[in-house]
Amino acid sequence: MNLKQLKRLHSLYKSPELKGRYITNFDIEKCLNKYSDASYSVIGSSVEDRSVYALKFGSGKRKVLLWSQMHGNESTTTKALFDCFNLFFSDDILAKSISESCTILAIPILNPDGAERYTRLNANSVDLNRDAQELSQPESKILRDLFNDFKPDYCFNLHGQRTIYNVSGTANSSVLSFLSPAQDKDRKLTTNRKVAMSIIASIAEALQVFIPNGVARYDDGFNINCVGDTFQYLGVPTILFEAGHYPNDYNREEVRHFMFIAILKALGSITNGIDTRDYKDYFKIPENAKQFYDIIIRNARLEEESTQVMDIGIQYQETLINHKVDFIPKVEVISILNNFYGHKEIDAKQKLVKGQDGTTLKVANENDFVLINNEKISLKP
Repeated sequence: MNLKQLKRLHSLYKSPELKGRYITNFDIEKCLNKYSDASYSVIGSSVEDRSVYALKFGSGKRKVLLWSQMHGNESTTTKALFDCFNLFFSDDILAKSISESCTILAIPILNPDGAERYTRLNANSVDLNRDAQELSQPESKILRDLFNDFKPDYCFNLHGQRTIYNVSGTANSSVLSFLSPAQDKDRKLTTNRKVAMSIIASIAEALQVFIPNGVARYDDGFNINCVGDTFQYLGVPTILFEAGHYPNDYNREEVRHFMFIAILKALGSITNGIDTRDYKDYFKIPENAKQFYDIIIRNARLEEESTQVMDIGIQYQETLINHKVDFIPKVEVISILNNFYGHKEIDAKQKLVKGQDGTTLKVANENDFVLINNEKISLKP
């Protein structure tokens, strides 16, 4: 699979109906209407009776189950998924190859109520990714029933991660992260885990062309209540995909492009055959660390009478306002942050820094801008 070809394909098949961070059933229904009735179906309803859709493509013997927006505010993978389906339902030679090898079944939004509210949880305030055993929620039962009926050979668990993550040991943002979940408390390297690891290794190698040193992996601590761990426990190679942050890409349109490549590369590996001896390369991928703030104001003096300087760590609070996600800057910490990085860094040069109302900055303050020596400095992305 030619990587330059994949980059070109995304520009051709990107879904213009889907943009930004707020993606709901209303948005994806515009995309579904472009496909034939045989390509998608309603497979159940959410707590608040919103439809949960499934998309199907291909006729190959290798069955791949994908689901996105299990957490309602993690929409980047949903955008990438529809970009992939636009390619699938084209006459491109790559689509034909995947169709002959794989049968793909995808849930674009598993948690439509959470998507509507732009929240992680469903309408009953339950994290669906901690409900794999109890199956207390209708959305959890929908996914499990589909898993049982479809009997997939591979599972892709599509998520989004916060901007706090960096590639361990570097100042690089974790643009994409992956995990081959454990399937027991001892984290044994079972055959299906090795299969998932080998696929991830092939994805990471490909992505180095586009985001060198921008790929990380999650710790594989076992939690049977998580869906990925459960499906791995049930013997199906399962991969966690996490869409992270690319510089200045808070709407995650660049990351969408990289996720498109990652999904297609994974399907390409399945199509071409997997050599499980490649699993060892998985462990060459650095782990995620949590050393980023959205903004760090360095060398700030907070009190007029003081010569002490501190660093101010600011994190955006993603807040839904009038059907649009607003990024509200909030002071998370005031400390010496030598071991942390900012996606944006401002050097106050020991000058006086105050909040937008002219008062002393404190943890939990929300400010669209700060005053550095009475000069307004915007904090918005």
